[in-house]
Amino acid sequence: MARVVVEVMPKPEILDPQGKAVAGALPRLGFTGFTGVRQGKRFELEIDGEPTDEALAGARKVAEEVLSNPVIEDVVSVHWAENAAPQTQAEAR
Repeated sequence: MARVVVEVMPKPEILDPQGKAVAGALPRLGFTGFTGVRQGKRFELEIDGEPTDEALAGARKVAEEVLSNPVIEDVVSVHWAENAAPQTQAEAR
């Protein structure tokens, strides 16, 4: 079984109160040097069968139509989880 990772972030022009709260807390907790924080979402989709380009394309469609709100969010990444990427012919030997 393979796993696809989908990452969704608020569009840059959308306010991110949770990210702003974390950014404000960091200096109080002794973490300096960070000028901003954006809060996003991560989804992990398990794929039945072998990891293929078609399965990854299907996951992207799910990400765009179900997992994100296209009015306020961008799908920033859809990729295979580590050790799940399709092997090249050379790697499979």
